[in-house]
Amino acid sequence: MTQVLLPLKDLVKAKSRLSGLLSPSERRALAQAMVEDVLVVLAQHGEISCITLVSDDPGAGMLAQKYGADYLPETALGCRGLNRVVAAAASRLVQDHSAPTLVLHGDLPLLSPADISAVLARQRQRGGLVIGCDRHNIGSNLLAFPQGSMQQFYFGAHSCQRHGDAARALGMHSSVMLRPGIALDLDEAADMRELMQQLDRAGRHTRALLVHSDLGSRVALALNMKTPQAQGADTQKERSNHE
Repeated sequence: MTQVLLPLKDLVKAKSRLSGLLSPSERRALAQAMVEDVLVVLAQHGEISCITLVSDDPGAGMLAQKYGADYLPETALGCRGLNRVVAAAASRLVQDHSAPTLVLHGDLPLLSPADISAVLARQRQRGGLVIGCDRHNIGSNLLAFPQGSMQQFYFGAHSCQRHGDAARALGMHSSVMLRPGIALDLDEAADMRELMQQLDRAGRHTRALLVHSDLGSRVALALNMKTPQAQGADTQKERSNHE
């Protein structure tokens, strides 16, 4: 069965590049909504046996408990930086080389169970490393690999290429998947615009935050877009016209 590592940045400091759109408290609320949606997908997936949330955020322990995940404080690992933290956390997992490990980010608001199933199916079929790339084909939003096979990680600039190169250097097959539910991670205003255009596909917590509060309307106006309520009315009208 699959083990999952979910590294989570301190939510107070999360999404700093969205500071032109959102206040610190709004950025925290959005980051938490997205990670809860990711945890829902993982916790309900039949092929996942264990989820480990790695974070120093004050609320991470309660978040892990809510979704039946293990909690590993980042401070317990004795290192800093995403790549070192992921490597140290991965080394603590129960090693079963017949099963894959997933490492993914918590800011994937469109992630679905079908995305996880597709990645695991690809990993079973082809073996080696499967990279779920971002929508620019540059970053790595998700990695799937045989447990214990990857001991160094390269999240950051051009990580998709760097992870693939590292896998091949180890003699492993490497393949890249581009799926909408994995490809959209939220870092900049352009990503926010993309999310607002696909709110009907977003997870329940993210959708509720942006549709049922004034936050979504303010973001839409700042991005010169229709509000979520107006988008919903248009969608309903279009459906009615097809009935």
